[in-house]
Amino acid sequence: MKAALLNYPFELVAPMVAIGSVLLLPLGPLLIPRTYIVFLLIYFTVFLYTQVNHVFKFYTTATKMTKTIREWNLRSSKSNAEKTDNSTTSPPSPTTTRERITSVEELEEMETALNPQDDSHFIHAFIVPNYAEPEALLRDTIKRLANHKNAQTNYVIILAMEASEVNYEQKSNSLADYFKDSFLQFIVTAHPADIPGETRGKGSNVAYAARHGCAQMLQRGIDRRRVILTVSDSDSSIPELYTNEVEKAFNRAEDPYFLLFAPPIFFSRNCYEVPAAVRMTDITWSAMVMSSLSNSAGLSFPCSTYSLSMVLAERVGYWDTDADSVGEDMHMMLKCFFKTDGLARCCPIFVPINLTNVQTPGYLANMHARFVQAKRHYNGIADLAYTLRNSFGVKDTMLDGNHVFASLTANKTSMYAAPSFWLDKLVMCTKVMEAHLIPVTSGWLMFAAVPLMQFILFPPHSMVAFVEPSENPILTSEFYSNLWNIVKIITVFLPLPLFGTLAIYEHLHRVVDRELYRKSESRTWRNIFDYISLPVAAWAFMTLPATIACIKRLYKTNDKYIVAEKFFDEDNED
Repeated sequence: MKAALLNYPFELVAPMVAIGSVLLLPLGPLLIPRTYIVFLLIYFTVFLYTQVNHVFKFYTTATKMTKTIREWNLRSSKSNAEKTDNSTTSPPSPTTTRERITSVEELEEMETALNPQDDSHFIHAFIVPNYAEPEALLRDTIKRLANHKNAQTNYVIILAMEASEVNYEQKSNSLADYFKDSFLQFIVTAHPADIPGETRGKGSNVAYAARHGCAQMLQRGIDRRRVILTVSDSDSSIPELYTNEVEKAFNRAEDPYFLLFAPPIFFSRNCYEVPAAVRMTDITWSAMVMSSLSNSAGLSFPCSTYSLSMVLAERVGYWDTDADSVGEDMHMMLKCFFKTDGLARCCPIFVPINLTNVQTPGYLANMHARFVQAKRHYNGIADLAYTLRNSFGVKDTMLDGNHVFASLTANKTSMYAAPSFWLDKLVMCTKVMEAHLIPVTSGWLMFAAVPLMQFILFPPHSMVAFVEPSENPILTSEFYSNLWNIVKIITVFLPLPLFGTLAIYEHLHRVVDRELYRKSESRTWRNIFDYISLPVAAWAFMTLPATIACIKRLYKTNDKYIVAEKFFDEDNED
């Protein structure tokens, strides 16, 4: 109780920032004009610097994505060519083969030399949480996994249903029957709606499914060290290249059981069937995720789809299920980071996961559906208080679940828990604040701060003057007058990093569509008109929902479990 009271001030940070951003617009020029100018100068300068930095990081991510895709295509074409050549050549006789392998040591060397992608020893367990999603969409998502080469021998599907969904059993039984011979194991879980202390949503569904799914795999005798859990959205199109790259990164890592593997997200499945503002919102969203992945220290966050070992999931007590963990992807990375004393890191996997834009019949209905989705996404602001509390607050005493395999990493924890953990915590706080406070502040300040201050202190006519020229604190000081001019100049450059990001994205989108997904249709020069909708997208799907989510932290409402509506035509899907 005492810890909760001491930690409570961290809960006020987000709502105070949101309210302060709005109140500063009229009150700043009137009450503290000089201080307000200094604040705007610092805010806009820092914002411009971070956005320019993100452009370079995004370019790095885009370059690595392109390289990964093209190397995969090259290997695939070589493999196909070799198969064609081998089919025309008679296989060696058994006698010849036995003559070549003269000892057990040679046999072991030969097995070691085999490509691990050809005979993977990893078990990939895909958790697919869903609630009231179209069965056709789920079938399509799982079917894409079933088409992977090792699906029957190395893939486990954990279909995470909600028990409160009407006729969920009929849907899950239909899917289980459809894929009965496609995977090593097909597990169905039904998350109850009345578990005390839980907040319903993706996080609690994933937590329930992971615990029960992992228990079933262990009962079957599967070694937990071989299991890689992948959390997938119901509309995630996961290419085989992703699992290959995860395995490659896992094998190369010094401490793979401390890693979360995070791919970029990509929206191309139905992007031409939604309003331009919806399309542009998801493009900028995916670009922000991509830029954050190119962090040399591994201090970044997964989004939507990501992977981690069963060992790490058990070590931290699986996923949290309370009201402060609704943003389950970022929250899980933060939880792993804090529960391992800063050892957990995010490992980028440069393979895009193709998602579906929110889609409903009707233009305005589609816009409203995206707004509802944005409000749900920005409820992840709860992670700000969680991060501050774990970095600077009084920690509550709690159990981290069943640490069955903590002994694997116990020595490394004590050996590498260096003082840099404190610096890493500061970096994580900065990144969480950037992710959640920039949307709620930038919309108000970037769009309205300078014009409103110009109107209040330098009105177009004396009849609407709020301050007499002789008492104007800007006009009476050459220093602050120069600062004000600098602020106005900086605001001209603020949109430029966004334009640079979008220019890189335009090229990247075409590469991914044509070279990875083999789509004949991609973005064209006509899509340049999408950019006209950017101001609408920024306000409707970023600033307003982020502000609402921040202010709601004052009273912490328990929202209903809703999902973004998606229209899905299985026959027309590529």
